[in-house]
Amino acid sequence: MNQINKSQENPAVQESSCRDPKATPMPAENPLGILVVNEQSVLQVQEERLQSVARSVLADSSYTDGMISIAVVDDTMIQQLNRQFLEHDYPTDVLSFLLEDRCPYLEGEVVVSGHTAAAQAALCGWPGEDELLLYVIHGCLHLVGYRDQDPVDRASMVAAELAQLHKLDIALPKDTARWLDPIEERP
Repeated sequence: MNQINKSQENPAVQESSCRDPKATPMPAENPLGILVVNEQSVLQVQEERLQSVARSVLADSSYTDGMISIAVVDDTMIQQLNRQFLEHDYPTDVLSFLLEDRCPYLEGEVVVSGHTAAAQAALCGWPGEDELLLYVIHGCLHLVGYRDQDPVDRASMVAAELAQLHKLDIALPKDTARWLDPIEERP
């Protein structure tokens, strides 16, 4: 089972004050551009929903300007990217790439797997499209400064994911085990 904590960011990017997850949220109206590209055929992609989810995460941050691209790909492509950038030779659910961080400007890419979302959704008991939205939330949270490599950070990430799902009125799946104990890594 793929976890929702696999994300890659550009290590050359320095930390900025905007990347504090507890920073002052930006105004609801912002010039943030969000581009969605669909390169898979397993799940129906609702571009407006993906954009809405990304805007929601960024609205709760201090970034007020920027460009985010969201690519929905198949397992073959995400495995290629995972191998190229993380040296992990397997498909994953989400990768995020922070390209530019000049507070309040943010530029980044979120790549999500439609195949992994469909498979994981079937196991969890919710629509694949909602699993895909969760991946976009997770990737965008990484872009704005959330981490998940240690237990405390992972708990903050999970709380932020749940808050975004609630804010967007996305019902949780039947199987909520991935959120019950964020402190421990799940297989």
